[in-house]
Amino acid sequence: MATSLSECSEQQEVAAPATPAATSAAQLLRQRHSNGGTGHETTALNGKTAPAISANDYNSGTFMKLKTYLLALRPWSLSASLVPTLLGSALAYRSQWTADFSMLTFFLTAFTVVTVHCAGNVVNTYFDFIKGIDKQKADDRTLVDHILTKDEVVSLGAILYLAGCGGFVLLAVLSPAKMEHLALIYFGGLSSSFLYTGGIGFKYIALGDLVILILFGPISVLFAFMSQTGHVDWTTMGYAIPLALNTEAILHSNNTRDAESDGKAGIVTLAILIGRTASHVLYAMLLFTPYSLFFIFGLKYSLWFLLPLITLPQAFQIEKRFRDEQTMHVVPKQTAKLNFFFGILYIIACCCAQQLPTFVSRKH
Repeated sequence: MATSLSECSEQQEVAAPATPAATSAAQLLRQRHSNGGTGHETTALNGKTAPAISANDYNSGTFMKLKTYLLALRPWSLSASLVPTLLGSALAYRSQWTADFSMLTFFLTAFTVVTVHCAGNVVNTYFDFIKGIDKQKADDRTLVDHILTKDEVVSLGAILYLAGCGGFVLLAVLSPAKMEHLALIYFGGLSSSFLYTGGIGFKYIALGDLVILILFGPISVLFAFMSQTGHVDWTTMGYAIPLALNTEAILHSNNTRDAESDGKAGIVTLAILIGRTASHVLYAMLLFTPYSLFFIFGLKYSLWFLLPLITLPQAFQIEKRFRDEQTMHVVPKQTAKLNFFFGILYIIACCCAQQLPTFVSRKH
């Protein structure tokens, strides 16, 4: 860039009479060129100085743009899809088909699932804004504050769906599972991620909770297990119940917080239908029922299943914030954070326990 600016100035110097200002500018540019054009100098032209665009400024701008795209994916929510995938893979490793376990298949599965989840988040951002749901008080600021344009959000969603499909094709080639079985689950999940707010818009007709409960629980666990083993074992879906309930707690806390604005926008969610008091009861059930299951598992099968109880004090703190409207706005992200640590400890317990609860591996 510095070289082209120098050449341009030299051409202007030949074509026009040499004025003192032009001579000074040419000398400054030649000096800049001889010093390697670091980009930190200022160029004098007609007695005025203008700062040159530095490479550092350009790189900083690129970094900020990438950071903007990353934040638009709502990375804090990705534990909802990543943890069930890890659980399904852990169950596959503990099954009778452990010899067939592949790390490459594991990474492809995680990439495929998380990418589709990111695409669904972007679609949600777009349609919530288009339908007037995300306004000045919205938690998602991507389109409200014009951080990204609508076209950029659409392009980002399309790229993520394409990347997810590419990951699925590679996974289908490497996985021992039948392609039609993998495709049924994958495209079912992909279409659900779009239809959650696009098309039918399950979120807007009080069906979003059901979709999340199924998709980010039993389906994700089964998909990961089947990708590794090539077999369908429906009992693996039972292990997803604690994660599914905890993940639904994330969505329900979000919908309860936004109940007033959602109602004004004309949409219907479960939180709106049952009201504030019942929503609090439901949130508490979703949050604490998994701990009851772990306590039973710990007593009946292995003490390792008591490990997730480490996060119980944090769960009580979050539930307390849910009851206070002044702190309600932080609950969804804190619940997602709890979901991650809670899920990781659950997976460790599944890997270390000598006996798994009611888990029977058999070929179908």
